[in-house]
Amino acid sequence: MVNRFIRRIGGASARRPWVTIAAWAVALLLVLPLAGTVGGSFVDDLVAPGSQSEEAMELLEERFPEASGGSAMAVFAVPNGKQLELHRPAIDAAVARIAEVEHVATVADPFTADTVSPDGQIGFAQITFDLPAMDVDPEQINALTGAIKPARGDGLVVELGGDAIFINAESATSGAEAAGLLAALVILVVAFGTIVTALVPVALALVAVAAGMGSIILLANAMDVTTAAPTIGAMIGLGVGIDYALFIMARYRVNRAAGQANPTALSNAMGSSGAAVLVAGGTVIVAMAALVLTGLGFLISIGLSTSLLVLFAVAAALTLLPALLSLLGDRIDKGRVLGRRRPVKQAEDTAWWRFAHRVSGRPWPYLIVATGALLALAAPALRMETGFPDAGNDSTSTTHRRAYDLLAEGFGPGFNAPLLIVADLRSPGVDAQGIPALSKRIAADPGIATVGEPRTSSAGDTLVMPILPTTAPADAETSETLRRVRDVVPDNVAVSGLTAMTDDLTKQLSDTLPVFIAAILAASFLLLMVVFRSIAVPLKAAAVNLLSIGGAYGVVVAVFQWGWLKDLFNLEGTFPIVSPLPVIFFAVLFGLSMDYEVFLLSRVREEYDATGDNAESVARGMAATGRVITSAALIMTSVFLSFLANPSPLVKMTGLGLATAIVLDATIVRMVIVPAAMALMGRANWWLPRWLDRRLPRISTEGAAVPDQPEPVPAQASGNG
Repeated sequence: MVNRFIRRIGGASARRPWVTIAAWAVALLLVLPLAGTVGGSFVDDLVAPGSQSEEAMELLEERFPEASGGSAMAVFAVPNGKQLELHRPAIDAAVARIAEVEHVATVADPFTADTVSPDGQIGFAQITFDLPAMDVDPEQINALTGAIKPARGDGLVVELGGDAIFINAESATSGAEAAGLLAALVILVVAFGTIVTALVPVALALVAVAAGMGSIILLANAMDVTTAAPTIGAMIGLGVGIDYALFIMARYRVNRAAGQANPTALSNAMGSSGAAVLVAGGTVIVAMAALVLTGLGFLISIGLSTSLLVLFAVAAALTLLPALLSLLGDRIDKGRVLGRRRPVKQAEDTAWWRFAHRVSGRPWPYLIVATGALLALAAPALRMETGFPDAGNDSTSTTHRRAYDLLAEGFGPGFNAPLLIVADLRSPGVDAQGIPALSKRIAADPGIATVGEPRTSSAGDTLVMPILPTTAPADAETSETLRRVRDVVPDNVAVSGLTAMTDDLTKQLSDTLPVFIAAILAASFLLLMVVFRSIAVPLKAAAVNLLSIGGAYGVVVAVFQWGWLKDLFNLEGTFPIVSPLPVIFFAVLFGLSMDYEVFLLSRVREEYDATGDNAESVARGMAATGRVITSAALIMTSVFLSFLANPSPLVKMTGLGLATAIVLDATIVRMVIVPAAMALMGRANWWLPRWLDRRLPRISTEGAAVPDQPEPVPAQASGNG
């Protein structure tokens, strides 16, 4: 059984605390230096496997490498009434410095009819690299920034833009993540009443995140890891790292308050809450690892990276925490800041117990109102519009966003969404003589602004032709234009470019999402069925988690896509929902929601086995876990909300969605829907066919030493009142 296994792990760590601490220290001393020396760098792999855009890029890399190199633009602008020509010496000097930067193959003349706007106020120099856009690293970008810096001034504005700059721009941080940790510390002090007890979960989370981040950097040496992986991984790692330690420590203190000696209290806490941590963490890991099913490299890297951080959080809670608690002993209560310790409070005296009985007494009204509220919040999700962000979605504090705006002003919005026609001249049906006719058919499309001059490889077997749409990269009309162009070109002619690549990714994500959701639901159903020996419990858990996730989707759509309360979140406009986020949200939120479900239902099942009373076991389970789960949810919410201060709309979107789902899950779902649904189902909550019960493996999270009567709940770890 899981509880016996975890009890043994916790016992071994507690008996040899210094050995356990030393093992963690050695692990950190190995991982972190290795990450700094042999760790890889992060790269955004925006390729949809098997897509037309990927096949075109592979063809260019094989036959026409000079056409597959990444590109950027140095954009020059002067105020109204001025002319760029007056700044020619400064611009020419900047172009010369750019040409000397490593991996820059060519820099085009910024003073031609095609590179200067009709009013003569905005121009650009096309920069071509000798490597793909995704392989341009921050060193090259910093060198380009240094090359253009002397040209700025005397009315001349110089910015860097283009695909290579946008893709590889280093994400800015707000520093608010530290505020999230501080808020978590305050919540822990209030929950536990002592500084020492509050510091332990934060310290464990930081250790887990440090080890996990080092492992992610090492993982980047073996595979492509997207730049978003460390941010999302740290966000989840901090939250679960604190929460997992909190749940075990809360049960440990309850056991001590019930009169158990410290070693016994710790052993019983590990056998019950520790086992629940393993199951809950395993659920999160399974949900995140399921991102592998999408087949998309950047989502796979996010899933594996986050799974690593959660794995370290679970390991720290199950080994390092009992070692620290063993060393601290009674000193765990040192540094009390909320007065003297309050007396033990019986479960029947808590607000959680009373509210649970109130809900179970009239389950239908509560269930209908709570479900209606979640459905109302989820309604905007039905109008969700997904797409990949472009430079125009970033903050105006970034150089690539300012370059984007200047190019759109001078040359039209479609200038930032170039497409590339790639023709395989070796294939039958297409040759160089047919290209003019193809060019005319493409130019006749109302969504195409210009068709550029074709270029042929030195071997004469591959041709590329740039085209510009009339609309911006993230505009839905651009996707329609891309579809129409692909309909008129022959089978051996492909349309590629960053805009086409991200559009292909969006389509593949939409096609993959149902399979992905079904896989996670099936895996979590089987896991919960094995743990709780029930059919109804996992079905109910999946249903209510879908409701809370839907509510989070709806809030994100209302704020970011519709612009509701956008000033409150310091948004500069409206945005489509970033295509990967619905998939990432589902994996993360389903895993985290299952955390609270597992902790609550583990205690409910424990009480049900002791009393046999369904309504009473739910009430006692809520009384025993109410304050702790609420504190855990507040901590997780504080960590996630701190990311709203990040200047990146993508990070803001992620932080708001995760925080919303946690709030909904910890309030409407856990306080209302769970007790109402369990009251209606009665003994059917724990029904499992005997033939199935005999065939399923035994994985239990209940403690092996549960007293005959439910334990009293101390005031500092129970509900109000």
